[in-house]
Amino acid sequence: MRRWNGWGEATVEVPLPSIARMFLEEQLGPGILPRDCTLEEALAGVPPSRLPPNPLIQTDPEIRLRHAVGQGLPDWIAARSGRIQAPDGVAFPETNEEVRALLTYAEAVGARVVPYGGGTSVVGHLRLLPDPRPALVIDLSRMNRLLALDRVSALATFQAGIRGPDLEAILRAHGFTLGHYPQSFEYSTLGGWIMTRSVGQFALGYGRIEDMFVGGRLETPKGPWILPVLPPSAAGPDLRHLVLGSEGRLGILTEATLRVRPLPEVETLQTFFFPDFAHGLAAMREMVQAGLPLTMLRLSTPEETRMTLRLAGRERVIRLLEGWLRLRGLGENRSMLLVAAAGTRRVVHAAVAEVHHIAARYRGRSLGSRLAREWLRQRFRSPYLRNTLWELGYAVDTLETAVIWTRVPRMVTAIEEALRHGLEDEGERVYAFSHISHVYPHGANVYTTFIFRLTPDPEENLKRWHRLKHAASEAILRLGGTISHQHGVGVDHQPYLEAEKGALGLAILRTIFQAVDPHGQMNPGKLIAEM
Repeated sequence: MRRWNGWGEATVEVPLPSIARMFLEEQLGPGILPRDCTLEEALAGVPPSRLPPNPLIQTDPEIRLRHAVGQGLPDWIAARSGRIQAPDGVAFPETNEEVRALLTYAEAVGARVVPYGGGTSVVGHLRLLPDPRPALVIDLSRMNRLLALDRVSALATFQAGIRGPDLEAILRAHGFTLGHYPQSFEYSTLGGWIMTRSVGQFALGYGRIEDMFVGGRLETPKGPWILPVLPPSAAGPDLRHLVLGSEGRLGILTEATLRVRPLPEVETLQTFFFPDFAHGLAAMREMVQAGLPLTMLRLSTPEETRMTLRLAGRERVIRLLEGWLRLRGLGENRSMLLVAAAGTRRVVHAAVAEVHHIAARYRGRSLGSRLAREWLRQRFRSPYLRNTLWELGYAVDTLETAVIWTRVPRMVTAIEEALRHGLEDEGERVYAFSHISHVYPHGANVYTTFIFRLTPDPEENLKRWHRLKHAASEAILRLGGTISHQHGVGVDHQPYLEAEKGALGLAILRTIFQAVDPHGQMNPGKLIAEM
């Protein structure tokens, strides 16, 4: 069973290597573990449901509690301190007709509706905001079937509640893949990917979710909205892009048709080390601008490179590796680049050969595939370290942006400096490190992890998070970055959205939402604030 107040399965634990734990204590001081409330204590605080009875809706307190929050740090603080505001009911529809009936019911009883996929949002999409109306969560997990597969056109239609592993397993059984692997892959759903404009780890080769989504069905308060499946069309604005990133404000996506690809003949991963971040960044930029058929380029800053090696455990092996790197002129400022490619054997071989050629020009050293394959093996286990760190007295969160190439180095520095100095007046330090995980010919994504000490007071922990989030977000806006490259807006990014969309842009969005949802039922307060 999944944890009700943390990440992943309750039976899975990922320990922190002793070298990493000692390093954190040196950087931040000993952790202070707050007292977490028990499930029983949290359930005792769930009030009676305000919804009239409905055969499709469950009002059991534990079911409601488990659908109350996502995976953002404010969600964790609320859950761990027993301050969750639970919805009034949870429905598990299996058909479009049942979703339609639930929306009709919600309108009749004056309830707001929160769509629920995998519960993995990190920016507050599931958080209930102050509102006198009862709240109904519609969980799409039972809408998880393949509806159609067109082998000739390479199109697959799924119900939107299907989770990542199930979707890939079904496609692979037919010789296809979607190739979409966000960090939340094990739990997140197709509908969630589309509604937040998700990006997978291999997006360089397979594309972002908006490159895959070609049509579908949305159940709205005004009735079904069908997006037909067409090749590129010049028939006015592409309405798919109103649905993409709409975060439940227009309705509930129940079906989606996707471009899929045949399984690649070969897949390969390679590891390179560069003498510093600047050399690695220049090599990375040249690789993407050359149009090489790669699926991933992921470059760690020197600090993240050091943390990655500490988290690997195996201290003797890491010492030997570091010695080998030093002998080749790669000292403490070295940066690690992971490269992935997939396709036919001939194309992949040519692409990797060119990668080696470019890397050598920037003093990059190849380490083969071992470290990259270890990253691949562990990539969906790393979020479990959030549980481990919390239980050692540390909070960990991430934030991300994207910016044009000329501003990438300044963006990395500005975000990390804003975080590291964010709690100085409280005498607290913040540990931050970054990587570049998605690249484009004209720019790149910056993804930063930060860790700070918890206190026994949940309000103080939330206050510290708000200060750090605000400081980093202001740094992002100053340098012209997007407030969200892959996590969506939700609640946490909402204060910064106008800087990117403009006042007129927000007014246009409000008008569209009002046209489809005149009573403001659908996930109110998310993406843009209510007037």
